[in-house]
Amino acid sequence: MEFEIGTLSIILIVGLLALISIGVPMGFASGFMGAVLVFLYIGEHALGILLSRYYSLVVTYSFLSVPLFIFMASLLERSNIARDLYDALNAWLRKTRGGVGVVTAIMATIMAAMSGIIGGEIVLLGLIALPQMLRLKYDQDMSIGIICASGSLGTMIPPSIVLIIYGLTTETSITMLFQEAIVPGLMISGLIITYILIRTRLQPHLAPLSDEPALTFKEKMSYLPGLLPPIGIVIIVLGSIYSGMTGITEAAGMGVVATLIIIFARRELTWFLFKDALVRTFKASGTILTITFGATVLAGAYSLAGGPTYVAETILAYDLKPMYLIFMMQIMFLIMGAFMDWVGIVLLAMPVFLPIVIALGMDPIWFGILFCVNMQVSFLSPPFGPAAFYLKSVAPPHISLTDIFRGFAPFIVIQLIVLACVMFFPEAMTQNFHEFKPKP
Repeated sequence: MEFEIGTLSIILIVGLLALISIGVPMGFASGFMGAVLVFLYIGEHALGILLSRYYSLVVTYSFLSVPLFIFMASLLERSNIARDLYDALNAWLRKTRGGVGVVTAIMATIMAAMSGIIGGEIVLLGLIALPQMLRLKYDQDMSIGIICASGSLGTMIPPSIVLIIYGLTTETSITMLFQEAIVPGLMISGLIITYILIRTRLQPHLAPLSDEPALTFKEKMSYLPGLLPPIGIVIIVLGSIYSGMTGITEAAGMGVVATLIIIFARRELTWFLFKDALVRTFKASGTILTITFGATVLAGAYSLAGGPTYVAETILAYDLKPMYLIFMMQIMFLIMGAFMDWVGIVLLAMPVFLPIVIALGMDPIWFGILFCVNMQVSFLSPPFGPAAFYLKSVAPPHISLTDIFRGFAPFIVIQLIVLACVMFFPEAMTQNFHEFKPKP
């Protein structure tokens, strides 16, 4: 039986990779392999069990926060709130070498804390910050890397959609995941800013200073109102969660209402803006639901066949130290992240890996933070790093995908440094790891 399950595991992996490589969308590829597994190995009666499993996931109350946060991000993307935030930050840092890059990273951090969405943020930064940096003769590779690396901070900084899906899939506390993700997320942001400041001072030609006259203190103060709406939204969303006043879904709803009120007060709320934000939300939510369906079918069928138990017993039989096993899992996540969507990875991999993590005495919350840092790396990982394609959609024609991927290298190193810190120094990076003692 074990040999049969082992062979089955290889067939599933090869089949899934083959379908993805020929362009079959992740949701359909995983769903097809799951259906094949059900009919050949279990029986068609198992389809009802898998559908009920999918239904129980998507009707979970916390799942409603996903489209709400996407809707909020779409509203912010279509309004001028982000542009005013950029102008306010730029007014104070325009005469700092590398200042536009620092402004971009800070703006991305604030926007990540507003909505937790990655794609729209990179597109928005590509429209606002990239032309400015290219106009000022910033190094093209560095500019691209700053936008895509900082624009993917929504993976880590709450209210991250990745953390929400991980929490729902593994039945762990989303609020606790949010709490533990703050330090690693801000560390990535801080290291990006530090890298910009140090490198532009060592190589000044990478970020020439602007010839524009410096603003007076009074002129700088006049830009401060542009900071108030974003900070207000962050306080409403995260403040309501961390204070215990609301759950994740209620906080998302409050964020949407606050965003609509602010846009209305700024006289920017139009039917076209509202409709376009809804359409974007439906499309993004539909994509997530499709991938969720396919991955749930495949993961559920594999679980019914005894796959996770077989994999766990096989791995634990090697009697390796816990951290060696965790390290191997991170390598596998890095490889999978270069070829697969993060939604599919969390739904397919967690039913297999999480029982091993728990059997080792490790904290599933800590493991979730490791996973999210890893998925942030995946957004920049060639050949299918989504960040590159998001930026390419709005970048000038002369910037190719090869140019974009070339600018990622230093920022991938930064993300891997944070991944190593979370893995090997968890007490310093998280708040509650000391409560969980791994087995020797």
